[in-house]
Amino acid sequence: MTALTLSTSSAATVRADAVVVGVAKGAKGVVVAPGAEAVDKAFGGKLAAVLETLGASGAEGEVTKLPAADGLKAPVVLAVGLGDAPAKGDGYDNEALRRAAGSAARALSGTKKAGFALPVEDAEAAAAVSEGALLGAYAFTTYRSNGNGKNAKSAPLGEATILGGKPRDKEFKAAAERSVALAEEINRARDLINTPSNDLDPKSFAAHAQAAAKEFGLKVEVLDEKALKKGGYGGLMGVGQGSETPPRLVRIAHTHPKADRTLALVGKGITYDSGGISLKPAGHNETMKCDMSGAAAVFAAVVAAARLGLQVNVTGWLALAENMPSGSATRPGDVLTMYSGKTVEVLNTDAEGRLVLADALTRASEETPDAIVDVATLTGAMVLALGHRHFGIMSNDDAFRTSIHEIAEEVGEQSWPMPMPVHLRKGMDSPVADIANMGERMGGGLVAGLFLKEFVGEGITWAHLDIAGPAFHEGAPWGYTPKGGTGSAVRTLVRLAERTAAGDLG
Repeated sequence: MTALTLSTSSAATVRADAVVVGVAKGAKGVVVAPGAEAVDKAFGGKLAAVLETLGASGAEGEVTKLPAADGLKAPVVLAVGLGDAPAKGDGYDNEALRRAAGSAARALSGTKKAGFALPVEDAEAAAAVSEGALLGAYAFTTYRSNGNGKNAKSAPLGEATILGGKPRDKEFKAAAERSVALAEEINRARDLINTPSNDLDPKSFAAHAQAAAKEFGLKVEVLDEKALKKGGYGGLMGVGQGSETPPRLVRIAHTHPKADRTLALVGKGITYDSGGISLKPAGHNETMKCDMSGAAAVFAAVVAAARLGLQVNVTGWLALAENMPSGSATRPGDVLTMYSGKTVEVLNTDAEGRLVLADALTRASEETPDAIVDVATLTGAMVLALGHRHFGIMSNDDAFRTSIHEIAEEVGEQSWPMPMPVHLRKGMDSPVADIANMGERMGGGLVAGLFLKEFVGEGITWAHLDIAGPAFHEGAPWGYTPKGGTGSAVRTLVRLAERTAAGDLG
């Protein structure tokens, strides 16, 4: 991954292959953002005018490269748009800095070292620039014949130096270390999501968890198909029985000797979703390797909590299965007996995520954590409701739902609180079982949340994050968001763990 350093050097004297400066849209044209004063001086105070001549406007994510003026050590200046300039006396929003740094890092692919002279007023701003640069520089090249850095032009930015970063200041140093750990774990999740299903099945995903547990001192337990069958995990077994690669339930846990709170995270890990017997139509299954994004996010968040030494117990449950059609696959109309003992009539085998999550939620509830959060690419209905950049939040506790929404906003992830209408529960009544896995078509994302609620232990605070929209990005990269797996929800989960450690669970 791209290396990160802090430096007190000025933008004029930093020894790098390029220097990144911020520009914004002002009332009268392009405005040069704080941090770029030395660069502007080298251009005779006319950097904004030069950029406007080249067509720059300061719009968010806009990138303009130009040769450096005399007096600058770096040979190239890259100006990146921050969007609208803030009102006088206000600073730039951290998310604007994060996105700008990401756009710049991506544009500097093939560059060995770049100095980021963006507005860094405090450690939080430095963290935002650091995260953006490290996430924006991400590239998944494992399966390219010229990948892994062999093609210098496509290699990620080698080193990002945050100017004004105060390397000897405790707050800045801690912010940088957190940014590195967080970005590395988000990129771990991205790698898993982007890995094709022929190389990532439930067994190999579990092996990744075991390797990380060994590296970072985590506790790990893997239930294979024999243990799942013996334990009565009818949801996991029912979904996975049509595949030649059997399911797994992975428990991976960070424990702290002084922790008095426990947060349980549950992730949907369908390593490939064909829809099963209720086969997806053509055009809807080409990217279904990403249906394990929830489990990837949970896995990454637990490892990040361990790396950051958070004083909270964080337990991750990875519900891993492959949903395939075959002679042994679950059929529409079959009834499964779940780990909780409840029976479920399977009306649609493509509503499989809620089945594996149900078993994992029940198992997680047995340990009576202070709160449970599940994360899943669960419904297309949530994408229709919120689009491709927001995830939905449902909860059995309004205050907890609000806290998670605020946390997501704080860390730069877009989300929206969703209701749990009681009247939709009746649509899942089954004439032959305790509940059906489908209900009313309208409000399908809410119906899925109501189904999951049935399997949460009594009295346990719970939230459900449906990340179907932002988990996998099929369009052109923007900001620090790459094409492919995004690592959606990792930052929210890690900040939630930090809040829980501080006793502010909400």
